[in-house]
Amino acid sequence: MQTILTVVHLLLALGLIGLVLLQHGKGADAGAAFGSGASATVFGSRGSANFLSRATGILAAGFFVTSLALGYFAMQSGRDQGLLIAPPAETAAPVAPSAPVSDLPQPTSDLPQPDAPTAVAPGADVPTPSE
Repeated sequence: MQTILTVVHLLLALGLIGLVLLQHGKGADAGAAFGSGASATVFGSRGSANFLSRATGILAAGFFVTSLALGYFAMQSGRDQGLLIAPPAETAAPVAPSAPVSDLPQPTSDLPQPDAPTAVAPGADVPTPSE
């Protein structure tokens, strides 16, 4: 249901955008009064105002209703949906491990251990390792 409502909402939004772009602004009426050719439009000089205004109003009302419905569905998604959904299982308190557990093999004492790096001051001579 929510998916269908989202698709309808998207189509209403695209329809609103298209209808608003088709309408004339307030400045277009002044140009038509001086003969700019607005009387040769598809709907006539004033016929489009009523049709496009009504269609825009209807689409705007539908967009408003679908916005409210989508908001309602978003609010309801956080609540329990009824008896069909099982409650979360009881979880036991986590037990802390007694010793660190690692899957990596631990180094043995017969292998040479690397020396810890030492900090070198900037500008100091860096000793090169000798073999």
